[in-house]
Amino acid sequence: MKFLFETYGCQMNLAESAALVMAGRERGWEETTDPGEADLVLLNTCSVRATAERRVYGRLAHYAALKKKRGFTLVVAGCMAQRLGEKLKDKYPAVDHVMGTFARARFPLILEAVGQGRAYVESNEKPQFAFSAFHHNRAECFRSYVPIMHGCNNFCSYCVVPYLRGPEVSRDPAVILEEIRLVGERGVREVTLLGQNVNSYLWEDGKGGRLDFPGLLELIASHLTDGGVRWVRFLSSHPKDLSPGAIRVLAANPVFCRHIHLCVQHGSNRILDAMNRRYTREQYLDLVKRLRSALPDLSLSTDILVGFPGETDEDFEAVLSLMEEVKFLYAYMYHYNPREGTAAYDLPGRISEDVKRERLSRVIALQKRHTTEILKSRVGAAVTVLIEGISRKNADELISRTERDEMVVIPASSGDLGSFVTVTLSTLRGNTFRSTK
Repeated sequence: MKFLFETYGCQMNLAESAALVMAGRERGWEETTDPGEADLVLLNTCSVRATAERRVYGRLAHYAALKKKRGFTLVVAGCMAQRLGEKLKDKYPAVDHVMGTFARARFPLILEAVGQGRAYVESNEKPQFAFSAFHHNRAECFRSYVPIMHGCNNFCSYCVVPYLRGPEVSRDPAVILEEIRLVGERGVREVTLLGQNVNSYLWEDGKGGRLDFPGLLELIASHLTDGGVRWVRFLSSHPKDLSPGAIRVLAANPVFCRHIHLCVQHGSNRILDAMNRRYTREQYLDLVKRLRSALPDLSLSTDILVGFPGETDEDFEAVLSLMEEVKFLYAYMYHYNPREGTAAYDLPGRISEDVKRERLSRVIALQKRHTTEILKSRVGAAVTVLIEGISRKNADELISRTERDEMVVIPASSGDLGSFVTVTLSTLRGNTFRSTK
C-alpha cells in the first residue's frame, strides 16, 4: 500500500506530516509522489491565511477529478480540517476523512482500515497522538524539526491558531533530549526546536519541578555530543517571551545558530495594541538592541502584517521606519485577511484591497533592498556552513547554509554531504552566495 502527502503552511505542519509518515511506514506503507499509484492521499492544511486555503481548494478539486478515474482514500488534515470540519465533505464529497489537529490519532486507524479494505468507523476512544516528529525520514536529510511544545495562549486578534491548535502544552524535556540524540545518531546535524510560541515553553513535572525555555536550552547544550547534532535553531519567537535569561544562554553556547525569527507584525503601537501583541514598538526595538549586543553576528528575520483594520498612513509609515531601524535579513510579508472567529474579524475600518496591495508592495520592495544590502556586506567573509545537498541545477555543486540562515553554493569537492566546512563567501547571485572553496 502507498500514500502521498501534500503539506501546506508552517514548519509544525511539516514536522507533523513527518510523524504521520513514520506512522505509515511502521505499518508497512510506502511513500509515493505519483498520485496515479497512491492508495491514500493526505493534504495537511493551513488556515492562517486565506491564500493557503484557496490552494487547498484547488488541490481538492484536482483530486476529486482524479478520484473519478481511480479509487483511493482522500484525507484532509491540519488546521483547515479543524476549522471547517465536516463542511469540507459537503463541498467536496470526494473527501473520505476530515482529520483536524485534535484528531491526528485517527491516522493509524484509518491506514489500518484502508489496508484491510474496509470503512473506517470512528469510535469514542481518544488515543493520544505523539506530536513529536522526526524530519529525517529521507536518506541524506541532515536537518530535523523537533517540536518542544504545541498550541498557543496568545490570542492575537487576527490569528486563528489558538482556536485550531488549542492551549500551550510543553513536552517532557527528557523526551526532547532523547529525540535529539536519536536524530543525531541517524545523521542529523542541525535541529530546529518548534512551537507556535516556542520561548513560552514551560514543563511542570507534577511534583513541583519546573523547566522554562532558558533552562531547556541549557539542558540541550549540555547534552550535545561530538558526532551528533551540532547546530540548534528555534521557531517561532514571540517578543514578549524572549527573556534575558534566554539571551544569556544563547550567547554562552555557540551550538545555537546566530539567527532568530522574531515576529514583529507591525511598527505602530496603536496597531500592535489592536492586534493584542502585548509589546510596544519601543520594547521590540530594545529587545533587538539587547540581542545584537549579546550576539554581535546575529541575523534577524520576521513576519510583517499590513492593512490591519484601522491602519492609517501614519501607522503604515511606522512599519517602514521600524524596518529601516532593524534591517531584517528577510521577512514573511502579507496583508490582512479577515479570519472568521478571530477578534479582528468584526473590527471597523477595513482597508481596501487596492490599498493593502499597494502597502504590501512597498514593504516587499524595502525588504528586498535591505536583504541585498546585508548580503552584499557579507561578501568576502569566511563562514562555517552545513552541506545539505547536491544542487538541482548543477551536480558539480553543493547546497549549504550558514548559521545566519544564508544559502551558499560551493564546489562539490569542498566536502561531504552532512559535513561542516569553512568557506569564503566569494560572490553573490540573487540571494545566494557562491564560494570557490
